[in-house]
Amino acid sequence: MSSRLTRKTGAVLAASVVAGSLILSGCSSSSSDSTQTPTVNNTDGRGPITFAMGKNDIDLVKPIVESWNSQHADEKVTLHELAGEADDQRDTLVQSLQAGNSEYDVMALDVVWTADFAAHQWLAPLTGDLQVDTSGLLPATVKSATYNGTLYALPQNTNGQLLFRNKDLVEHQPENWTQLKQDCDSRQGEKKSKDCLTLQLKQYEGLTVNTADFMEGWGGSILNEDGSPNVESQGSKDGLQAMVDGLKDNTIAKGSLSATEEETNQAFVGGDTAFAVNWPYMYTNAVKAGIPVEVQPLVGKDGVGVSTLGGYNNGININSEHKATARDFIKFIINEDNQRSFADNSFPPVLSSIYDDAELVKKYPYLPALKLSLENAVPRPVSPFYTAISKAIQDNAYAALTAGRSVDDATKDMSAAITNAAG
Repeated sequence: MSSRLTRKTGAVLAASVVAGSLILSGCSSSSSDSTQTPTVNNTDGRGPITFAMGKNDIDLVKPIVESWNSQHADEKVTLHELAGEADDQRDTLVQSLQAGNSEYDVMALDVVWTADFAAHQWLAPLTGDLQVDTSGLLPATVKSATYNGTLYALPQNTNGQLLFRNKDLVEHQPENWTQLKQDCDSRQGEKKSKDCLTLQLKQYEGLTVNTADFMEGWGGSILNEDGSPNVESQGSKDGLQAMVDGLKDNTIAKGSLSATEEETNQAFVGGDTAFAVNWPYMYTNAVKAGIPVEVQPLVGKDGVGVSTLGGYNNGININSEHKATARDFIKFIINEDNQRSFADNSFPPVLSSIYDDAELVKKYPYLPALKLSLENAVPRPVSPFYTAISKAIQDNAYAALTAGRSVDDATKDMSAAITNAAG
């Protein structure tokens, strides 16, 4: 369960250089104008459709598909299981879409793929006949599915990071980063021998996520609204500096440099760290291990911090012959009953009202904190060049953390690499 949910968040979707090259070469050589909304045909087409999704999570939508099929004998959905690894999933979809095929009518896309697929004009924009109501969804999830001001996919499920606290090691909930540091410094005796905070600083996608968290939490961001790099802004540099300083003064555990989500999970569930940043799946693990756990949103410079968003967005293949059925099916996935089923399986829903359900909150006490986290969350950079942007962040943040590169130099090089990626 933990490996499925950890991978699903997108936080361990380590992107290869080959994949990055594919994105860049594909965008530069494409004959499509990514700034224009594509012309869409068959918006009223109805009939059987195929839904493609990665094997690690497909079990969660099988009951939803069965329910749909029992009500739509002439518009049945066939599930197509993609590979478990994200890069393999993406490769399969890209090969089919580049060939202009319609074999996959609906595709479950990791949130960071949506802009890329939209820029290539592989997705039918959800406008006109395909328009859907997103007013009940968490705003950050809708933003993750929007490219150039147009909605290109419908959020299916989401995820946000939480700050976990072992109440035996730290009694009080910190209100900001300074207070977290003080809480760790004030521990006495055996409690002092435990690590303070464990998070993911290994050089992979998790480092991108945590770097973005710190930059956003100190008032910065990776990109500006126009897509240009913003990592040299004062807020972004202050956030990266806080992360570097936290590692130096042991607020952040040194083991974080080799930690993915699973190593973080092991450290917290094993009682070896007072705080940890991770995804909601860890809550159940901690409870089962007897850890007196309490969760809250991440903390930033002045208060509630900013989590990076995870999850899937469901996009409709622009070549699908049955787009009306596809639209109705992706709307069906986000109805109240189906979103409740996601919550019951630790698959965070996108429907905002689910987080206020008293019965669910009683079963899953982390839901209110997760909702607050998601309300303050931001998507990873919405860009067709995301893979290369992530690599630029990882390379330079890791150098600042481990090689003594100054934050000024690291963010300067990071900005240049991001600019080159999109050039």
